[in-house]
Amino acid sequence: MWSHLHPGSSPIDWCEENYTFSPHIAEFINTMSNFLFFIMPPFLMYLHRDYARHCGQGIHFIWLLLMVVGACSAYFHATLSLLGQLLDELAILWVVMACFWLWYPESALPARWKGQPSGRRKFSNIFIVFAFVVSFLGFVQPAVNAFCLMLLLFPTLLLMGLQLKIEKDLRILNLGQRSIGIIGLALTAWVNDRFLCSYWAGVGFPYLHGVWHILIFLSSYTSIVLFAYCDVVNHMPTKVPKLRYYPYNSCELGIPYVFVMDKEEASKEKI
Repeated sequence: MWSHLHPGSSPIDWCEENYTFSPHIAEFINTMSNFLFFIMPPFLMYLHRDYARHCGQGIHFIWLLLMVVGACSAYFHATLSLLGQLLDELAILWVVMACFWLWYPESALPARWKGQPSGRRKFSNIFIVFAFVVSFLGFVQPAVNAFCLMLLLFPTLLLMGLQLKIEKDLRILNLGQRSIGIIGLALTAWVNDRFLCSYWAGVGFPYLHGVWHILIFLSSYTSIVLFAYCDVVNHMPTKVPKLRYYPYNSCELGIPYVFVMDKEEASKEKI
């Protein structure tokens, strides 16, 4: 077990040359490119304070988990240890599973779970069990983690597509399209860094995995905003969600967040 802590014990080594900027940090750019995971979640908690007041504190837990992802990723790239790799992958897994547990739509439930008073919650518990099982298997066979994370991308995109298909709010549709587009760019950066390293090293830019970190954070938090919004629409008939942008609500290139009010408040606002 102690050997997993040793620097360089991970079988994965990204394109960035090791220890070029610091004798103490293996992949300096890949480590520092996690900065958004530390800067943004506290501010997103502040923006979603009304959402948490109306819909529960679960969304704050998701923002905290994103900070854990950033810390684990930074530790992995700073040391390239096997333990760091496992923590990095498992942190991502738990964020996805926590989002499914909180916001999986009832419309997408298997037939046997639909219509049951607590069917949605019972079905969602499967995701937590899955996360524990994969976490255990990941320590036994680390390749399991990467395989499961790639598999989870498909149901995530499918659920997002199903929600956007029935959505009429143009702002939500625009944000969904941007989020999916950023996911595509992030995956392109990841694949290029992993499989076309010699080319990018040759042109002097072996840092595409750092670009992946920035893009995947942007796509992750916008996806979280979308799922949080859709959960209110789908399961909270007494609430009205509104997609807003900081600092200027009129500019859709700002920071998106979900503002929630009671339906009575919304009707008074219209009057």
